Amino acid sequence: MRRPTKRTPPPRGASRPAARARTSASTLPRAATHAAAIVGIAALICLLAVLGRCGTFAADESASAPYASPYDWTALERTADRLAYVEDGEVRSQLGVDVSEHQGAIDWQAVAADGIDFAFVRVGNRGYTEGALYADARYAENLDGAEAAGLAVGAYFFSQATNADEAREEADFVVDLLAGRSLALPVVFDHEPVSDGAGRANDLDGQTLADCMAAFCERLEAAGYDTMVYGNRSDMARFCVIDGTQTAAERLDETLGHRPMWFAEYDAAVPSAQFDFAIWQYTNDGSVAGISTAVDLDLLLPAVS
Repeated sequence: MRRPTKRTPPPRGASRPAARARTSASTLPRAATHAAAIVGIAALICLLAVLGRCGTFAADESASAPYASPYDWTALERTADRLAYVEDGEVRSQLGVDVSEHQGAIDWQAVAADGIDFAFVRVGNRGYTEGALYADARYAENLDGAEAAGLAVGAYFFSQATNADEAREEADFVVDLLAGRSLALPVVFDHEPVSDGAGRANDLDGQTLADCMAAFCERLEAAGYDTMVYGNRSDMARFCVIDGTQTAAERLDETLGHRPMWFAEYDAAVPSAQFDFAIWQYTNDGSVAGISTAVDLDLLLPAVS
């Protein structure tokens, strides 16, 4: 699967809280009640972290029962590039974007007025060749602008860690960049192979990748942040390293420490993931007022019982 252009870094080579009370995404108004939106979306993420029950990844893997999504995907409603999860006439999802310096200067007030509820901002990346750490050139203005516009905000870091020590170094770098800032949404571990094959971390084995993920997330959690793991089906399959009789998806859930997942799959009528996830990045070609480039659009799904 091709990733958004922003996912490829420049060639010059960002204790978990207990689950909160259940809150439906549809109860999170966007304008004057920013504080309520922050609490509600954070609660939704925490709840979905607990719901990490998954099915199989591969068609030939035996499993005691086929995976059944907790969502009725016939409830998805699409208008142009906008997607919503609607039940009984009520929109129960939230719509978001994820951005980096590649989107240029953003008019966040216009973004909010165009119906966007939340944003994930890239705070930095590790170069995929020599491995240096870089702060995103616009991370501070994007965090400030999105929050000022009333959006709930999270952060992500494009990792190219090759071992747990490097992952902890990345996490410390993110903590320094955030400088004590409170976030409504998690800090996301985004570790992907580079498509041209030149990535320093492209050939990590599953155990090393899992160690990097755990080291990064645990460091952020110790600093008081919720965490999340991003990837497509191939990325998630790379994490399935725990031995046992569970299905691949159950091994994934255990390997990720039951952290919520942010699933990437573009141009699909419904997501093909055979595991539960909190957010679906469903296109990298969205159009949003206030953003001059194409942008990723993300659907935050409602809590499920």
